[in-house]
Amino acid sequence: MTDQLNPDDVRFFSGRSNRPLAEKIANHLQIPLSETSFARFSNDNLSVQLEQSVRGRIVYIVQSLTPPVSDHLVELLLMLDIAKSAAAREIHAIIPYFSYARSDKKDAPRISIAARLMADLLVTAGASHVMTMTLHSPQVHGFFSIPADPLTARLELANYLRQRDLDPTRDVVVAPDMGRAKPAARFARDLGLSIASADKTRISDTEVKIGGLIGRQVRGFKRAIVYDDEIATGGSVVELSQVLVESGIEQITLVCTHGLFLGKAIERIATIPQIGEVVTTDTVERPSDRQPANLTVLSVGTVFGEAIRQNYCRRSIGELFEGMEG
Repeated sequence: MTDQLNPDDVRFFSGRSNRPLAEKIANHLQIPLSETSFARFSNDNLSVQLEQSVRGRIVYIVQSLTPPVSDHLVELLLMLDIAKSAAAREIHAIIPYFSYARSDKKDAPRISIAARLMADLLVTAGASHVMTMTLHSPQVHGFFSIPADPLTARLELANYLRQRDLDPTRDVVVAPDMGRAKPAARFARDLGLSIASADKTRISDTEVKIGGLIGRQVRGFKRAIVYDDEIATGGSVVELSQVLVESGIEQITLVCTHGLFLGKAIERIATIPQIGEVVTTDTVERPSDRQPANLTVLSVGTVFGEAIRQNYCRRSIGELFEGMEG
């Protein structure tokens, strides 16, 4: 088998959540992006039709679970079910942003562990393999009863920041909470910098409280790189940024894989003038009114494309991340 995907053997489709990223992945693989028809009936039901035959073929479907999440989820489930019913040989769900990874435990009475339910739904609908990126809770990987590959954008983010004049005596990587301390430590090691970790208590979906230990950890540093998996409403990173400024940090760069910028996130970030740049990837497609003025977007199309190539050629995806622990 050659490294090139066979266009006669492969079908590549996209839902409506992030077609630009799907196009970048397909272009990287030199595979055409097949069309899909979407409609809505008078009773509000969604109607989906794949516009090309998938019988006996390997099918890749790209869909991020971004707002409106329920619509995008149902689109994905319908597309998987169509491929299964139409006798596709393999069905790969490519989910750059798996939002339900935040619902990973039962931390209140009578609630659903939604991440596990979504994993089961994907399998029931027909997925034979799932590929995603930077799960909010790594344990969600274990919820899938089919092969699942969570990728990372850490190398792309680190390569971008290495272009700066980073100085270990002046720059420090900061994790917004203890749960992100290990990924942030790996990121700091990639950049040759020290790591600090905040003590975060979540009050609500939009409000957090940062403990006081962070001040001692960043003493003497002037620039901070806040490294998180996602920025949704901005509550965590803005609260942390305020504490960092009070602790003597003069310049802050926010770095995340999934930049959603929902609610008042843009306004919140703008209240901290020390935040000089926000760096994210294109796992989430954002309208222009949900983009901070100082936003830099790096594409992960090549990462997904090469991971798909490795999968197609029956090679280890881990080869792409050799030298990157975790």
